[in-house]
Amino acid sequence: MAAMLQPQIILLKEGTDTSQGKAQVVSNINACTAVADAVRTTLGPRGMDKLIHDDKGNTTISNDGATIMKLLDIVHPAAKILVDIAKSQDSEVGDGTTTVVLLAGEFLKEAKPFIEDGVHSQNLIRSYRIASYLAIDKIKELAVSIEGKSLEEKKTLLAKCAATTLSSKLIGGEKEFFASMVVDAVMAIGSDDRLNLIGIKKVPGGNMRDSFLVNGVAFKKTFSYAGFEQQPKKFLNPKILLLNIELELKSEKENAEIRLSDPLQYQSIVDAEWNIIYNKLDKCVQSGAKIVLSRLAIGDLATQYFADRDIFCAGRVMEEDLQRVAAATGGTVQTSVNNIIDEVLGSCKVFEERQVGNERFNIFSGCPSGQTATIVLRGGADQFIEEAERSLHDAIMIVRRALKNSTVVAGGGAIDMEISRYLRQHARAIAGKSQLFINSYAKALEVIPRQLCDNAGFDATDILNKLRQKHASGQGANYGVDINTGGIADSFANFVWEPAVVKINAMNAATEAACLILSVDETVKNPKSESAQGEAAANAMAGRGRGAAFRGRGGRGMRRR
Repeated sequence: MAAMLQPQIILLKEGTDTSQGKAQVVSNINACTAVADAVRTTLGPRGMDKLIHDDKGNTTISNDGATIMKLLDIVHPAAKILVDIAKSQDSEVGDGTTTVVLLAGEFLKEAKPFIEDGVHSQNLIRSYRIASYLAIDKIKELAVSIEGKSLEEKKTLLAKCAATTLSSKLIGGEKEFFASMVVDAVMAIGSDDRLNLIGIKKVPGGNMRDSFLVNGVAFKKTFSYAGFEQQPKKFLNPKILLLNIELELKSEKENAEIRLSDPLQYQSIVDAEWNIIYNKLDKCVQSGAKIVLSRLAIGDLATQYFADRDIFCAGRVMEEDLQRVAAATGGTVQTSVNNIIDEVLGSCKVFEERQVGNERFNIFSGCPSGQTATIVLRGGADQFIEEAERSLHDAIMIVRRALKNSTVVAGGGAIDMEISRYLRQHARAIAGKSQLFINSYAKALEVIPRQLCDNAGFDATDILNKLRQKHASGQGANYGVDINTGGIADSFANFVWEPAVVKINAMNAATEAACLILSVDETVKNPKSESAQGEAAANAMAGRGRGAAFRGRGGRGMRRR
């Protein structure tokens, strides 16, 4: 009776939505599985593309996991974790974004029946972590190093890695063409880590094969004045002056006030303005530079002045292009034309202005520093070129990673099947429930080869059985799905390679995400946050009104005191 009369304790605001316990964990798992299903069909060389149309009317066609995850407006708080791991995989490694989402979704799917049967989440998390450590150690053991090879051999190996990445993209049909281009671009920037030293310029029109690589810098012709056409458009071994100042005739500001006692003095003021600009232009000419680039405007007077002296100039050059010209030519961007010495001038073997499609490009090639490259992309539709740019970004990231961490593993689901076999074998030696959990982790890894088969229209059950048999024999560690024949093949011999760091990062991120989602057992959603924001805004407005009235009445009097 006493228990019945106890008052109810109200802890949270009325209308707060709380869900907790086993049902909450299962609900989160279902949400993550739904997100994984959205990108499932994009995996592999036969993966489908997604067309995403946003509220602003922009259309994006992509099969890059990270791009799709960013564009999907996911509101479920647990499912957002999968978006974050796709983004981190993209920024860290560049490729494997679909893989990481699929793995995390599959780990959770395998954990779901255990949660429903009443197994505590922490037991699952502990086993998953152990399994991930074992898997990563196995990947490192199976990885093959490309260190110590000659430059030509290394280029060939890196091109294979780039081709594997590009095979699943929209430009997969020309993967050899683009793979060698990407390797040359990454080799050109050497050990420098800055990705912005590789420029990608998009020119609609033509076909993919019309794309080309410039070992130097290329950028679109900037806005120019009348005298521009009289300037020379090609130089051999020119000196290049890079500026961050305006070369324009500046009239006095409207609010400037000058008092004159003699009308003749007015002319001297006008002359002074002209003298300032001519003085700047003279100093540019005296520096010996044949090409003058500025981030700010170069006016019509300066354009004509340079044209009369056979000097090429371009104003309003984009910041990143100017920085890449500086890196390539060895020049330094100047903020003043005073004291220009030879050390701050850049140089290149050939400068020319060339027509590409319906655009004109300024191209600097044969640069001494050589620490930059530009890929000029051609293609039909704008969406196609955009997707080609994203694909090349992935390939560039992969080649950079393979150069840094010079170990590769077999792709095509081979490494996943081998780790799955290894974990199943290891699980048999473990007593207790952990055996079941590590087995479920091993089963989840099979999602990659299974999905590759499904997306290519093959019989997944049949191919997976063949793969299991081959890997169990101890002779087929490198055997994966053969997309071309619908059977199994030695991925390593077929040059389906990917950097070991892609798999290690994907395994780590997917396990962490799965463990994080399994460890959440309660979600609290605060009520009416929108109306609360509205009230806060209304109160703020009311307060501002009162304050304003008060200032109007007594503000001045108070200040005077």
